[in-house]
Amino acid sequence: MSVPPPGPPSLTPDEQARFTPPPGGAPRSVLVTACTACGACCAAPDIHALGKPLGVPCLHLGADTGAGHLCAVYPDRPGVCRSYQPDWVCGEVAPLPTLAARVARFLAIYGLEGDG
Repeated sequence: MSVPPPGPPSLTPDEQARFTPPPGGAPRSVLVTACTACGACCAAPDIHALGKPLGVPCLHLGADTGAGHLCAVYPDRPGVCRSYQPDWVCGEVAPLPTLAARVARFLAIYGLEGDG
């Protein structure tokens, strides 16, 4: 059985584009290319389909029990949630220690700190 070499995962060109920060952005972790269940995407943006305002955790987002924040309605989540794909922002926010810190950084990235 062969062991893959250490280093960043292989990404398709489309995936690589999602994980490339915008011009002028600091390099992000190439190791965060999948959902880490950090909860930021379920707490920071507004989700109109769920009536969820900006910066407020979704009522369906569970507490972190050691496996990350999991969605209680995952099989029935709305299309906007289904279509979300991790991107370079995940590499920026996922390593932060708390959901509040991840939400604050997510909002700062998009210039939404004062809008919530």
